Amino acid sequence: MEGTLTKDALIEMIRDKVGYPVKEAKEILEIILEEIKSRLEEGKEVKISGFGKWTVKEKRSRPGRNPHTGDRIEISARRVVTFHPSDKLRDSVNSTVNQGG
Repeated sequence: MEGTLTKDALIEMIRDKVGYPVKEAKEILEIILEEIKSRLEEGKEVKISGFGKWTVKEKRSRPGRNPHTGDRIEISARRVVTFHPSDKLRDSVNSTVNQGG
């Protein structure tokens, strides 16, 4: 498989591997993604064993500069989502690189 992994491609994989109709495969994927999204919106972490962990971090406002004009600006406070792969995923990704893949 080449390129970006999309929701449609994931739906097709669920359909092909499990044999669910497209409508049911789409519903399953949507339920999973919505649950992950709602947990992150609540500031909770999401951990999938053997895959990784998403966390929400609070960033304070801070001074910055507009790169085009050089003017000073205030970068507003915000929340950012970070992902940390599990050791298992990291090892798997690194083993493919070491094998020339």
